[in-house]
Amino acid sequence: MAGKKPEDADGAVDKKPKSNMVLIIVVVLLVVLLIGGGAAAFLLLGSHDEAAPTQTTQQDVKTEKKKSSKKSTDHLAIGPMYPMAQFVVNLLSESGNRFLKVSIDLELSDPKLQPEMDHKKSLIRDIIIRTFSSKTFEEISTLKGKDKLKDEVLDKINENLSDGQVKNIYFTDFVVQ
Repeated sequence: MAGKKPEDADGAVDKKPKSNMVLIIVVVLLVVLLIGGGAAAFLLLGSHDEAAPTQTTQQDVKTEKKKSSKKSTDHLAIGPMYPMAQFVVNLLSESGNRFLKVSIDLELSDPKLQPEMDHKKSLIRDIIIRTFSSKTFEEISTLKGKDKLKDEVLDKINENLSDGQVKNIYFTDFVVQ
């Protein structure tokens, strides 16, 4: 009996040292994997500071204005509103029997833009009518389609303004038949 390994009451051989070693190896591998993943994420997502100063060019100003011409999502600080008269336009369709009745309000970036909006009201109405009438029912029937329509109208209007910009467009009435 002196040469035998210790057995349990069931007759099973004690395997604790081997199972402990496997557990330690698995834990060490998991820790190494987590540290490696964290390091990779840090390197890939880390910010890269530009040390060289940049000069503002005319093209940078235009691209910055285009970036800022996206819809305003700050609904706590809504700017001055510019209501537009109701629009009734035919939608683009093969049968020609679909139309859109819509009322919109334009959110202005600055109250000083109001006189320019009054002066260019006919141009703005023309932009809106042309844009709306170039769409099909399928394009504007979804929420995503309406948001895309807003963005398109917003960009076209802001290309023609000099004293400020339209921050957002709000549909106050939207009926398609």
